[in-house]
Amino acid sequence: MNKMGTIIGFTFKNKVKTKAFLITTLIMVILLSIGMNIPYFIKVFKGEDKADGGNRSQIAVIAEPGNPAAELLLSSAAPAAPADQEEDTFAVTFASYPSADDAALKEGMDKGDIEGYLTFGEASGEGLPPVTYHSEDGELDGELQTYLQSALQAVNTQLIVGDKLTDSQVAAMYAPVTIATQELSAGGTQGGEEAEQTAATINYVVVYVLLILFFMSIMMTGNMISAEVTSEKSSRIMEILITSASPLTQMFGKVIGIFLVGLMQIAIIALSVTANLMLPHNSGILADFELDLSQLSIGLLVYGLILYILGYFLYALIYAAVGSIVSRTEDLGQAVMPIMMIGFVNFYVPLFSIWSPDTTLIKVASFIPFTSPLSMLLRIGVGQVAFWEIAVSLVILLVTTFVFGWLAAKIYRTGVLMYGKRPSIKEIRKAMKAYKI
Repeated sequence: MNKMGTIIGFTFKNKVKTKAFLITTLIMVILLSIGMNIPYFIKVFKGEDKADGGNRSQIAVIAEPGNPAAELLLSSAAPAAPADQEEDTFAVTFASYPSADDAALKEGMDKGDIEGYLTFGEASGEGLPPVTYHSEDGELDGELQTYLQSALQAVNTQLIVGDKLTDSQVAAMYAPVTIATQELSAGGTQGGEEAEQTAATINYVVVYVLLILFFMSIMMTGNMISAEVTSEKSSRIMEILITSASPLTQMFGKVIGIFLVGLMQIAIIALSVTANLMLPHNSGILADFELDLSQLSIGLLVYGLILYILGYFLYALIYAAVGSIVSRTEDLGQAVMPIMMIGFVNFYVPLFSIWSPDTTLIKVASFIPFTSPLSMLLRIGVGQVAFWEIAVSLVILLVTTFVFGWLAAKIYRTGVLMYGKRPSIKEIRKAMKAYKI
């Protein structure tokens, strides 16, 4: 075991230099960067990243002097954005022009400074007269349409109520109505002194990202371990390595070395996300999606790391054991298929239950060692879980990892020197009895 450090270092350096690791990590970083910058790219291609206001549009209003609807609409023109307001906040300014043939209006339309103009029809009673929007393409995009409808609705209300309501009363009419939620216990009473609040949105995002990262890391590194063991065995290099270090030293050295590779890959991805968030045009991306990092649960990250480590070693040791009993790399895919199926169950059960983390399925899965790493992570992040449940789940997972570590060590020690056809369970058990661990 005194050669463990050498094996760990050799495995780590060897794997981080492989094309598979470099290409996979690079692709993941590129895809993440593209995904996080898609809104900015869309603005660039649509020409919306102007230095004079970003997402501010100017609409012309054409009406005869004294038109009440036009005057009310012009008075609602959006002011200049304050210093603490995001540059990409959508807003519209209205400007009055005497007619559609006005030279300044045509020049503004040609340059693209003016999106279009509004004209008013004949009033047929109280309220807003018919309004028509004119533009070069004859279209009204969704964001601008929503803004204009809201502004014209406010004008319509003011025309109808006149002086009967104050400005504050009119504004109160359009104030959004919020509905609070409160959880009831089984007896129909409020659970606890205060209602339980739903998990913060940022926790849902973090849980979703961690589920994908942990699943990909465990599966990729597990396949690395089994492929390396099988490759060394099929090329007979294993026979030489056995003379330099014991099989147990080799197995745990490979498992720990590739574990460091997985951590390094996760760290690179985390740094990539942080770097993209620090770009100037992404400074308000979290606020745009109503994400607040101050609401992120630190316990989620701590428990997530513990669950990842235990889950990794449980699967990695099984992958190493399976790789040791396969003599040809061509047979490895079929041999590890059952482990991969269990890994998919570990991933898809919490993934499809992310919006219902307190179902019976998730609660049961959080105590089964092969599914608890990700299912318990989901419950901790966005569900309701007691501390004793977390402790019991971690203890079961830890004990199972030690049991499978002991079993994998016995299989690895006997399997690395068993050549020919893949041995049966009976043959493996017979060979294992010859060694005590």
